[in-house]
Amino acid sequence: MLNAPQFKYFLSHKNPVQKNSLIWNTLLPMSRKQQPNDSGICVSYGDYFTAARNFLEQGRSEIITRAVSQHMHREVTSQEIEEIRIFLEKHGEFYHPARIETMLHGTAIPFVLNVAISDAGKNCVQREYGLLKQLNEDLPFSFLPKVYGQGYVSVTGNEIGMFLGEWFQGYNEFHISLDPADEKYKIVVWDHEHGNYFLTDDQATNLYRQAARILTRYYNVNTFEQILSWHHAAGDFVLKCQNNRIDLKLITVRQYRPLFENDSGNENPDVELILEALLVFFLNLTIKMRLDRLDGVGEIVWSDDTSVDGILKGFFEGLALKPPSVSIPGPLIDCFRNHLLSCSQSDLIGLSQAMVDAYNSHSPEIPVIKKNLKRHVKVLVSTIKQN
Repeated sequence: MLNAPQFKYFLSHKNPVQKNSLIWNTLLPMSRKQQPNDSGICVSYGDYFTAARNFLEQGRSEIITRAVSQHMHREVTSQEIEEIRIFLEKHGEFYHPARIETMLHGTAIPFVLNVAISDAGKNCVQREYGLLKQLNEDLPFSFLPKVYGQGYVSVTGNEIGMFLGEWFQGYNEFHISLDPADEKYKIVVWDHEHGNYFLTDDQATNLYRQAARILTRYYNVNTFEQILSWHHAAGDFVLKCQNNRIDLKLITVRQYRPLFENDSGNENPDVELILEALLVFFLNLTIKMRLDRLDGVGEIVWSDDTSVDGILKGFFEGLALKPPSVSIPGPLIDCFRNHLLSCSQSDLIGLSQAMVDAYNSHSPEIPVIKKNLKRHVKVLVSTIKQN
C-alpha cells in the first residue's frame, strides 16, 4: 500500500510498547482483575497489537478509512492517514478494547476497537456489532456508539474477533468506591487525563436518572424487547462531566430481546399484558441499577437508597417519550403510573422475589440482591408516592 500509515503501540496510559520490549512477548491477562493468564489461551501483547494492525489494514484499510470519512463528513483516502496509534485500554470479561488514534493532518481522531480473544468474547462480537448497527438505525438516539466494521484475524494459531466503533471522547468509566475523606461510599469517576474524582450526591442521582432513562428509551412497549446483560460492574455506562453537569452514554449491547415471550400470538398485545410486562421491566431495572463492584473489581456492592429517586425519575422521563401504542387508551405514562399505584407493597415484593428467583442462581449478585430486596421495594414504594 502506497504511503501506508505508521503504526505505534501503547498501553492505556501512553506507555509505548516496542517490538523488542519484554512486554511484547508477555501473555495478556484474560480478565479485568489482571490476574495471571490461566485460561489456556496464549495470546501475547505483541499478538494483540499485530492482530489489531492486521484488522485495520484489511482491504486497503477500508474499515478505518470509512470510519474517518464518516467522522470528517467527507471522503478520506488511506494515503491521508499519517499514523495509527493503538492504545490497549483494559482487560474485560468479553473484550480487550483499544483506543485507536488516527492521525490526519496532525489531528488525532479516536475510535474504539473491541478485541475478543476468549470464546465468550468471540461469541459476542458479531451479535453485538449487529445489535449496535440495528439499534442505531431503528432508534437514532445517540446514546450508543456508531459502528464501522467487524471481522476476524488469525495470529499464532488464534482467531481473534473485533469490531471498530465510535470512541466517546472525554467519557470515563465510574464505580462505587469508598471516599477516604469522609469514609462514605460514593461514585468515583476514573479520569486518567485529569485525575479521578468523586461525584456529588446530586450528580450521582442524575447519573442513575440518565442511565434509567437511556434503558427505558430502548425498551419496546409492544414486543417487550430491551437491552439485557448490562452491568455497572463491567463499565457499560460511561460519563462525561463538564461545568459540574454530567452526561451518560452506553457503550455496549450484548443482548436485545424480550425478558419473556409474548405468548398471546397477538402482534398488538392488550393493555393488561403491556402494563404487566412494563412492570417487570421497571422492577428489574430498579434492582440491576443498584448493583456494582467496589472499585470495578471488588466485592458486589449495593448503591445508596438515594439512587432510587434518580432511577424512578429517569424511568418515567423515558416512558414519557414513547410513541402512542394502539393498545393503550391514553398516555402510556399515566396508564402505567395508575397500574403501579394499584399494586400493594406486598405485591411488588412478591413479584420482585419471583423475578430474582429466575435469575442465574450462580450469579454472585444474588446474595446481595436478596439481602437488600425487601428494603429496596419499601424505599421504591415510598419514593413512588412522593413523586
